[in-house]
Amino acid sequence: MNSKSLVKSADKIKSAILGKSYILSLVFCHNDLSHRLNRIYRGKDKPTNILAFALSKNSGEIFINKQGLGGFSELELFVHALLHLKGMRHGAKMESEERKFLTLFNGKTNLRRHRHRLPSS
Repeated sequence: MNSKSLVKSADKIKSAILGKSYILSLVFCHNDLSHRLNRIYRGKDKPTNILAFALSKNSGEIFINKQGLGGFSELELFVHALLHLKGMRHGAKMESEERKFLTLFNGKTNLRRHRHRLPSS
């Protein structure tokens, strides 16, 4: 699923995971913004492929770094971020939920670990 397809499906996917009343901002960015936000809000001085920020109980923002997908599809990263906004932390339960939603919205899953890391250069 590319950016255009994801944007068209984002509300449906968001509603399935977070509910229809959740207000979400989805931003596609590049390394410079990802790096700056990761440094400011997570204390990590490097770009990352995905960032999710809960703004309130019913709203949040997701930033997907198009330059640094790290081998993941935009859909995989989007679902991962939505589950973080739902309050889930990394682990077997989160991975199970990721597989379920990726299968539902993509028909398959190639789930890999370490979604927050960019490949070494």
